[in-house]
Amino acid sequence: MSLIPFRTKRSSGMEPGSLATLADFRNEMNRLFEGFVSRPLTTSPWLGAIEPGQWLPAVDLSENDTRIHVRAELPGIDPKDVDVSVSEDRLVIAGEKRSDREESGAGWSHRESHYGSFSRAIPLPEPVDPAKVTARYDKGVLTVELTKSPASTSRKVPVQAAR
Repeated sequence: MSLIPFRTKRSSGMEPGSLATLADFRNEMNRLFEGFVSRPLTTSPWLGAIEPGQWLPAVDLSENDTRIHVRAELPGIDPKDVDVSVSEDRLVIAGEKRSDREESGAGWSHRESHYGSFSRAIPLPEPVDPAKVTARYDKGVLTVELTKSPASTSRKVPVQAAR
């Protein structure tokens, strides 16, 4: 005879495999968190898997009736190491990040070097005119201005009444 009353799964009406018990709930939460922590935070369906040591620039995209404005943060990258290419529906920002740091003192020295290439393809919301694209780099920020192609801009069409 037990002094502590308890219910078994069978006596409580709980189905095996359901999350009805606290232990099952805890196990399921642990499984979810383990999956979250084991994947890099930068892994997403639209970016693909990112290898350790890789880096992608943060990008902001905005638009108005005639232009698309893209701003990419590229800290510490020399503008000559950045390539910008555009097609009607995609902007690609690629380049190479290089960083060297050296410190030394009496009887010691320390040097760190980081190198790596990056490429970020940004789907554009509307077709653009590749001939009318400008790119400017200032203090670690790349600004790209794209003019929408005339075929993609909307216009109001007057409706004429039949006679």
